[in-house]
Amino acid sequence: MKRALLSVSDKSGIEDFGRSLVERGWQLLSTGGTARALRDAGLPVTSVSDVTGHPEMMEGRVKTLHPAIHAGLLARRDRGDDMAALEEHGYGAIDLVAVNLYPFRETVAKSGVTLSQAMEKVDIGGPTMIRAAAKSHRDVWVVVDPNDYDAVIDAMDEAEADPVLRRTLAAKVFRHISAYDAAVADFLEAGTSTSGDGVLGERLDVSMRRVQVLRYGENPDQEAAFYGPEQPVGISALGKHHGKELSYNNILDLDGALLSLAPFARSPRPAVAIIKHTTPCGLGIGGTLTQAYQRALATDPVSAFGSVIAVNRPVDAEAAEHMSKLFIECLVAPGYEDAAMKKLSEKKNIRILSFPEGDAESFLAAHGTVPSPRAIRSVYGGLLAQTPPVPPYYGEVDESWRVVTDREPSEAEWDDLRFAWAAIFGVKSNAILLAKRGGVVGIGAGQMSRVDSSIIAVRKAGDAGLDLTGAVLASDAFFPFRDGVDAAADAGVKAVVQPGGSMRDPEVIEAADEHGIAMVFTGRRLFRH
Repeated sequence: MKRALLSVSDKSGIEDFGRSLVERGWQLLSTGGTARALRDAGLPVTSVSDVTGHPEMMEGRVKTLHPAIHAGLLARRDRGDDMAALEEHGYGAIDLVAVNLYPFRETVAKSGVTLSQAMEKVDIGGPTMIRAAAKSHRDVWVVVDPNDYDAVIDAMDEAEADPVLRRTLAAKVFRHISAYDAAVADFLEAGTSTSGDGVLGERLDVSMRRVQVLRYGENPDQEAAFYGPEQPVGISALGKHHGKELSYNNILDLDGALLSLAPFARSPRPAVAIIKHTTPCGLGIGGTLTQAYQRALATDPVSAFGSVIAVNRPVDAEAAEHMSKLFIECLVAPGYEDAAMKKLSEKKNIRILSFPEGDAESFLAAHGTVPSPRAIRSVYGGLLAQTPPVPPYYGEVDESWRVVTDREPSEAEWDDLRFAWAAIFGVKSNAILLAKRGGVVGIGAGQMSRVDSSIIAVRKAGDAGLDLTGAVLASDAFFPFRDGVDAAADAGVKAVVQPGGSMRDPEVIEAADEHGIAMVFTGRRLFRH
């Protein structure tokens, strides 16, 4: 009789799996809660302690660490001496192991978890068993993912065992253990650094599951896939209600859309971000979602064609009516009224997405901090890692801001300056953004010169027929020369917000005073390369 050892934290599907094994003549071995679940389902179960001849110890800390278990897993079936050793000691072979590990990552994700509580969730016996089974995968089935139960049962019913499936399952084991160990190491490293590197430890271990195989990458001749953590977060946790599968470029633009909307997570007003090629081509706030959308669209209606749009409020019927007139690749929102979903779904190709159920503010504010508090990007020959930037939240007064010019901004200018500083967060550097009455009216992005970005922002406003008189300007980094301020004044700008910090700040401030422009220094740079 073949024997299967089942010991799982995630018990989804385990009763059906166990029943399928029993129906095929297998004996079930188990421990603790899994054994109880199987018995409650009416299945015959042999306790591991009956196999080892030793009771569980220390509240279950020691139960499977015994030669009766590991010899049964490691014995090579084609080696007579191995099988003779099993018989000599009265042990039997174990032909299948289904184990998933203690929920360490889920435990430490909770607030206020102590070191001792976390260490109790460090699995010892589980990794040892599945590692042994994976080493012997030619003879031992090993399953760490409940989604593989059916495939294993189907393979058992075939005339010959599938060696490719066995090898695939074994590979999953080592990926699973690697991700688990990395989570433990990350937890232990957090807050223990003495070199000032914080979450950026001496090693960077990244282990993720493949979420989706993509049709192609940025171009059709490139292969691509989307990877994410075991527990879906961020883009992988978005709900999809309509439209085709997301593409590589869709996912990049969604990331840019959520980044651009993040400063408006706590906004007292509805906000809309329209994204093209990962950077905003329009952004607006308003008393209603429709008003915010109209202001965002007015920034650059030509570039908005084929865009990705993110909003911070549920989409109502009125907003959906306006949005349906534009070709949109993806739309993501906290939710949709029934009438809005019906209207938007009339467009076959739009991908309609929603944030995970719960707090939209928390979801947006978590951008860049999950699955770990590191932003990572690849370069030729390695990876760069940094802590993610904290969004400048619109609607919150930053006490570090200071007026450096003779003229103070008016109340209306203050509101536009705060909006512009939040809106520029998602724009690629060198970034210049013009805003007026809760809408972006011009954007210059990704240029080698800040003056070129200013010229482009002004030109785009003119192309859209937008009046810049009384507008405000945000710059993601300091002005190295006064020419940027001179150009802004010529365009009709009346107030500027920028980090400051240039050796020529006095010249820049003097230029602002000459033009009657109010200037505010934030003391913080918002580069986005």
